[in-house]
Amino acid sequence: MPEGASQARVGAVAIGRNEGERLVRCLESLVGRVEHVVYVDSGSTDGSVEAAQRIGAIVVALDTSIPFTAARARNAGFDRLAEEIPDLRYVQFVDGDCEIAPDWLEHAQAYLEAHDDVGVVAGRRRERHPEASIYNRLADMEWDTPIGPATEIGGDALFRVRAYLDAGRYDPTLIAGEDPELCLRVRRAGWQVLRLDHEMTRHDAAMHHFSQWWTRATRAGHAYAENFHMHGGAPERYRAKELRSILFWGGVVPAAAAGLAPFTLGLSVVGAAAGFGVLTQRIYRYRRDHGDAPADARLYAAATAVGKLAEMRGVAKYVADRARGRRGGLIEYKG
Repeated sequence: MPEGASQARVGAVAIGRNEGERLVRCLESLVGRVEHVVYVDSGSTDGSVEAAQRIGAIVVALDTSIPFTAARARNAGFDRLAEEIPDLRYVQFVDGDCEIAPDWLEHAQAYLEAHDDVGVVAGRRRERHPEASIYNRLADMEWDTPIGPATEIGGDALFRVRAYLDAGRYDPTLIAGEDPELCLRVRRAGWQVLRLDHEMTRHDAAMHHFSQWWTRATRAGHAYAENFHMHGGAPERYRAKELRSILFWGGVVPAAAAGLAPFTLGLSVVGAAAGFGVLTQRIYRYRRDHGDAPADARLYAAATAVGKLAEMRGVAKYVADRARGRRGGLIEYKG
């Protein structure tokens, strides 16, 4: 901790489900660096609870009769942490598949101490093994977001407790997109959200199969649709742009191409290829303008274009669930 900083005002909440060695690395990067570490387990069967206890974390095991969500887990962890540290001022949330960088906590706390209007900060998240698969590489590129004021951050961040409470905490009903949704409410409560140019976490996506990547994109589409339904009104029109893109490229273009199939299959295929070719080239130019190597830009552009179909599937799932009057279950991409 910086000289004069109070360790007792900072705690950490890690969440996980069957993360194995990833969880061990996560907790070992936290224990001893903050006053208390709370690990919230969502029904693991791989010995995660016992491993967390051996490392020295306080364990909260969620009631398995209630549907699991990351948001619910984080809120439960915060409540337990606040019991241990009544004067808690900052809380580091982290996913159990991430390892905190050695000096992140000190750097992030010092920044919040010096900037009273900032409610939450995140830093650089990197993929642990980007070379292991194209899907890990895509995740690593996804984490490379602009430095400075942000509209959203992911599940790894240091929150000012007052901002977290002012915003109304995580929405425990959300099965995806809970972090951007909370950031929206943090900003509406008058706090800034910032991404710092500092190493924060190493993430282990462990994606080695197309089906994992496809499921992850499906979950993203579901989150966009639900976030728009919650906050899509004027003036911000939250997630309206993303949803329009999904509906057009993942819905209208394939439907138009399919409409040509009864007349000529060849024209249908050409029409679909032409449409997605336009999108791919547009994304490729954008990534090249932002410094990607040609091979990386091509990979990202192709994956984003194909991903519109998976995202459309997530949107359709959300709409179908609402029509049936039910909430969807977790969409998990890890085995």
